Amino acid sequence: MGGNSMKNLSHRCLRRLRDWFSFHDIHSLNKTPLTNQQWRFYSSPHNLAGIKRANLSYPVNKFPASRSLSTTSSPKVGPLGWYLSKLESKPLITKGITTSLIFAAADITSQMITSSPSSFDSVRTLRMAVYGLLLLGPSQHVWFTFASKILPKRDILTTLKKILMGQVIYGPASTTAFFSYNAALQGESGEEIVARLKRDLLPTLINGAMYWPFCDFVTFRFIPVHLQPLMNSSCAYIWTIYLTYMANLKKVGIN
Repeated sequence: MGGNSMKNLSHRCLRRLRDWFSFHDIHSLNKTPLTNQQWRFYSSPHNLAGIKRANLSYPVNKFPASRSLSTTSSPKVGPLGWYLSKLESKPLITKGITTSLIFAAADITSQMITSSPSSFDSVRTLRMAVYGLLLLGPSQHVWFTFASKILPKRDILTTLKKILMGQVIYGPASTTAFFSYNAALQGESGEEIVARLKRDLLPTLINGAMYWPFCDFVTFRFIPVHLQPLMNSSCAYIWTIYLTYMANLKKVGIN
């Protein structure tokens, strides 16, 4: 009699389980080990009835599982992790500050190469830093985001299209803005700025066409969009040494 009672009780339990849980829930139950606390929770008829009334799925993670089952990834740490988090939370400000620091460092290097230490021009370096912060950094953010949206692929042909766009649109525009900005802050008039552009813009763009396509290919082909301004600014460190030298040549005389 005792054996029959146990058998009937088992059958009733199985029927209740089929009513209360879907196949997916039973499958999850078989795959995921439960803690003692979870077993106590689901073995209570009151709790099971509540789950049935609410039409809830089997909440395996209702209670914390063992440490070995934890899937929580460790937070990003270190300078790189901090920088990447800032790129995600405040991309425009982060890219502006990054470009500002790179431009300042490039100008300091340029002055160390072309000038004596006693003639160091801190105002010139400040001009370069402000340009990177307010103009180039934000414009790079907009440009690379725009290029990735209209040409989202990373195949060779798409990469070459992006390089061509940079050489035809962004490069001339940013170089013109850079020369005009720097000349205006040095007190040059409108006519003098135009004369400087006529003298310096084309040679600078020709030299840039021999340098930037390689940098752009690596940037567009292999670098994630949110890191492309950083890669571009890193390449710009070498280029800016030359660019700041060109920007600070003597102004063109107007007869």
